[in-house]
Order: sequence, then C-alpha cells, then structure tokens
Amino acid sequence: MKIVLDTNVLISGMLNPSGPPGQIIDFLRSGVLQLVVDDRNLAEYIDVLRRDYFLKYFTESDREDIIEYLSKNSYYITSSVVINDLPDEGDKPFIEVAISENVLLITGNIKHFPIHLRKGCIVISPAQFVKQYLFMES
Repeated sequence: MKIVLDTNVLISGMLNPSGPPGQIIDFLRSGVLQLVVDDRNLAEYIDVLRRDYFLKYFTESDREDIIEYLSKNSYYITSSVVINDLPDEGDKPFIEVAISENVLLITGNIKHFPIHLRKGCIVISPAQFVKQYLFMES
C-alpha cells in the first residue's frame, strides 16, 4: 500500500517505536507500506534528519543510513497538482503528492489540511490509520 507520510509522523515513528507512528515505520521497513515522494518531500525529510537536534537520537551514520533507505525505497513522482492557501505552506508538497497519486496522507497535523482544499484526498492521523487501514493490508 502506498502512502504519503508527513515528516512529523516519520520522525515520531523513529523516535518512539511503540506508538502508531512507530508501527507505520515498522510496516514501511517490512515493505507492507511504501512512501510516495517527490523531490520536495524527500528534501524535507533530509533537512529535518540532518538537524543537529537529532544527533542525540541518531548517530551521523544512522542518519545517513535512514536517508539512503528513504531515497532508495520510496516511490518517486512528479506532482502536477497545486494547492494554495494551506495554513502551513510547508505542507503543500505532502498534500499535492497524495492527491496526485490518490493515496492517503498520514499526518499528526490534520488541521493543517482543511477539507475544502483536499480535493477528495483522505488525510488521517497515525492512530486512525493503524486502526482503520493497516491491519487490512497485513
């Protein structure tokens, strides 16, 4: 199953493997789930992972291994969808990619994606995803 994963869920899942974001990361690693990304999404993942703050959680080598894994195991697209007027313009790449590929967007910030701008895209929290979708695929 292909999904778009907001950066907050990706990082949260790596920092706390026991919660719903952690379960999502486990299913990404096992191949049950696959990230859909474009260059903007991947660039944000890389930018956040390389922040000095995360050195207390991941070694430099760990961070580069994570980046390499994401780079090699994600499904790349070029989105032609444009969404304007989001509360946080930094979220544009995630909703645009999800709409382009007609896949779920999993985020911890659902309020950043107003229903009237989603163009039918399902935006769901990690807990909702685990409860409603994940175990149907396994």
